[in-house]
Amino acid sequence: MKDYQSKEIRNIVIIGHQGSGKTTLTESMLYVAKNISKKGEVDKKNTVSDFLPEEQQRLSSLSTSIIPVEYNGYKLNFLDTPGNDEFVGELNQALSVVKGAVILVDATSGVQVGTERVWKEVRKKKIPTVIFINKMDKENVNFDNVLKDIEDKLGKEAVPFAIPIGKEDKFEGYVDVVDLKGYVFDASGRKEVEVYADNKARAEELNTEILEAVASTSEELLELYFSGEEISQEQIAHGLKNAMINGELAPIMIGSAAKDIGIQTLLDMMINYLPSPDSLKPLKGKDPRTNAEVVRNTNDKDPFSAYVFKSSVDPFLGVINYLKVNSGTLTSGQDITVTNRGESKKVGALFALRGKTQISVDMVHAGDIVAVNKLDLFTGDTLSDPRNQVLFEPVPIVTPVIYVAIVPKNRQDEDKISGALQRLNLEDPTFEIRRNKETSQLLVGGQGMTHLGYILDKMKSMFKVDVEIEDQKIVYRETITRKVEAEGKHKKQSGGAGQYGHVFIRFEPSEQIFEFHEEIFGGSVPKNYHPAVEKGLQETFERGPLAGFPVVQVKATLYDGSYHSVDSNEISFKLAAALAFKDAVAKGAGATILEPITSVSITVKDQFVGDVMGDVNKRRGRVLGMDQGHGEQIIHTEIPEAEIVSYAIDLKAMTQGSGTFTREFLRYEQVPAHLIDKIIEEYKK
Repeated sequence: MKDYQSKEIRNIVIIGHQGSGKTTLTESMLYVAKNISKKGEVDKKNTVSDFLPEEQQRLSSLSTSIIPVEYNGYKLNFLDTPGNDEFVGELNQALSVVKGAVILVDATSGVQVGTERVWKEVRKKKIPTVIFINKMDKENVNFDNVLKDIEDKLGKEAVPFAIPIGKEDKFEGYVDVVDLKGYVFDASGRKEVEVYADNKARAEELNTEILEAVASTSEELLELYFSGEEISQEQIAHGLKNAMINGELAPIMIGSAAKDIGIQTLLDMMINYLPSPDSLKPLKGKDPRTNAEVVRNTNDKDPFSAYVFKSSVDPFLGVINYLKVNSGTLTSGQDITVTNRGESKKVGALFALRGKTQISVDMVHAGDIVAVNKLDLFTGDTLSDPRNQVLFEPVPIVTPVIYVAIVPKNRQDEDKISGALQRLNLEDPTFEIRRNKETSQLLVGGQGMTHLGYILDKMKSMFKVDVEIEDQKIVYRETITRKVEAEGKHKKQSGGAGQYGHVFIRFEPSEQIFEFHEEIFGGSVPKNYHPAVEKGLQETFERGPLAGFPVVQVKATLYDGSYHSVDSNEISFKLAAALAFKDAVAKGAGATILEPITSVSITVKDQFVGDVMGDVNKRRGRVLGMDQGHGEQIIHTEIPEAEIVSYAIDLKAMTQGSGTFTREFLRYEQVPAHLIDKIIEEYKK
């Protein structure tokens, strides 16, 4: 691979709804650019980007692949991301290092849930975007309907730059409405043709709309336009680029990745209209020692800095880390600092990855993407020059929305599970591993069942550890609801020294987990036995009287008792304290069960608000309020954790796949009385 300067690099994410053809598009771009001699196919499991066994098995991308395409003296780093919204961590990290996006729209389906989701993200991050309507050669494609769908759901900044020549299996090219030229494609490539009479009027109409949009980007062009003077192709290109960078315009292109129609034009657009890294605004970080703001320009002159945006575990190479060089240059053997951890490293071999193929490189310039291994790095790390350190803010990690318990199919694998999951967690920090001591369950949390299934499949294929999934057990608590005075007396005599402990304790509800007080007068229970009484209660509270859950939110006050000068000891008073609590429950302390309450923020389209709010009520939840978004609402709720075990699945079903939510533990609250017996029965099994 040749040495590419910053101005010759473009970093572009390929995004869209699942099944829109992202992997096929990357294959077509590699082929059209003559980087590969034969195209692979998803169905044949031989594409460059979907190389993982799990991806080939499911015929779907599950991890971001880096696909550098060398074309006309430029290096286009394409990041092919999974279309499934459960892999949101992959999308977020990819968007953090690109300044260009291609959104695929399936011509047979129009704008889908995933299309809207990624459009919202690129708009929020102000990433210049090209929309590519793929599969124009399929049956029953109505171009005008697809355009209207895009305008209605994505907005008027999405503007068609092409109209089709032919339809369905006779689709052979398009009219470029910017230069008013027709292009058709065959095995030999792109050929220019006359603009057909039946679409010439429409092409001119769209050309006028684009000229108006371009003219409005600067006063100089606006003056030329209104004075009737001709705007040159160079001025149009410059205006289009500015409009795209400013987010005022998103060109709509058309084609077929399967038949390589429109791909050459798309590659040209990436070069002509998307910004090179050195033309971007400076990046802002901070000095790790003083917290002062530090600015890094994306050029070779500034001190070296980089961000680790992805890691992957390879069974032969170990952990591979993907870096975006933000400033300066990086060479093999260079000394660097991991700024956020204060560790010094020496860089080994540098390589570009095209899918799983390694391509050695000697030097990487500012703005480029490169891979390293054997450096003990993690996703989110900042790397910098040891003498000029900078710390960049890492991309926030999304928290899990669903948990499952896992158990090994083979008991001999029990010790391997944690190690395997920890290794996989290096490449995907969006899943969580948690050992629940109370339920003795090993929990894995993620963004949905597809996400969790991929992790467990990978654990099986890479580490030979096979597991079964069980439902997560809810961690309940027990408490009392009434104030009661109780007595506990432990007396044992069996030859030799006896045991004697006698206490009166007042139990009452508390807002704290556990409070212990004493009001002993006259030494009825000597002070040296008070800690034993407290310890006895703490041990008793580890297993509650109803279903064995820990007892919390209780205040215990030792106010009387008696002792024996010979037979009393610490163990006797610990046992007496336990008997006192048992007596309190029997006397009507109102023992009950508490359940975890979760704060759940649900983002849904306006049309689904009523259904979702009704469902929240059915789940014994409370709606606290709503925030208005762009065509959507964020509903803030509190819902018992027991009611949202499968909410990630249920919400998708309710909202046609468009709803998302975040969750966070809040507090414990009393379980309704009619559910207590069921919970006790369940846990006593």
